[in-house]
Amino acid sequence: MHTIVQVDQYIINSAEFAIPILDHLRNLVHKADARIEEKMKWSMPFFELKGPVCHMASFKNHCAFGFWKGSLMTDELNLFKDRTNAMGALGKIKTFADLPPDEVLMAYIQQAIQLNEAGIKLPPKPKSAEKPPLILPQFLVDALQNDPVALRVFQNFSESNKREYVIWLEEAKTEATKQKRLETALEWLGEGKPRMWKYLKK
Repeated sequence: MHTIVQVDQYIINSAEFAIPILDHLRNLVHKADARIEEKMKWSMPFFELKGPVCHMASFKNHCAFGFWKGSLMTDELNLFKDRTNAMGALGKIKTFADLPPDEVLMAYIQQAIQLNEAGIKLPPKPKSAEKPPLILPQFLVDALQNDPVALRVFQNFSESNKREYVIWLEEAKTEATKQKRLETALEWLGEGKPRMWKYLKK
């Protein structure tokens, strides 16, 4: 059994109710496959074999047990409270009664191992939606064309710095506020300052 002292320590330092539950889960994982190795990741015990298989955690009033590739597993017995929640697919575990039978849990652990051995990977996370292209309001374009210094600074800024100025100007509720902000923007740009210059570390 490949155990490490850090997991021993994690279990000992857990809430009193959690210690026997975590100890039981740990033993079950190793019983499911003697090749399993323990690691500490994100301050919780992980069990690995050709990649992460499952992990457990202890909280103030409950424990959690999750499968790294739970979203790809066949949950024939509907054990998973939340298939997408890799952290705690079995829900909040407060007593042994909240756990499935040992043989069932071991079969699920072995299924998770088979996914790793088959080289099946989790699908990549969807990329966050791309920001729409930056469109400069005409009044800013006109003002910049009349101020070569501010124009040069603005053109050399990153898109995020340009966007901060545009959003600030377009959020003005009144024409007077917009004009005042435009004058301030040109002044700051003339000094080479980004919109959030006050918050930059010196």
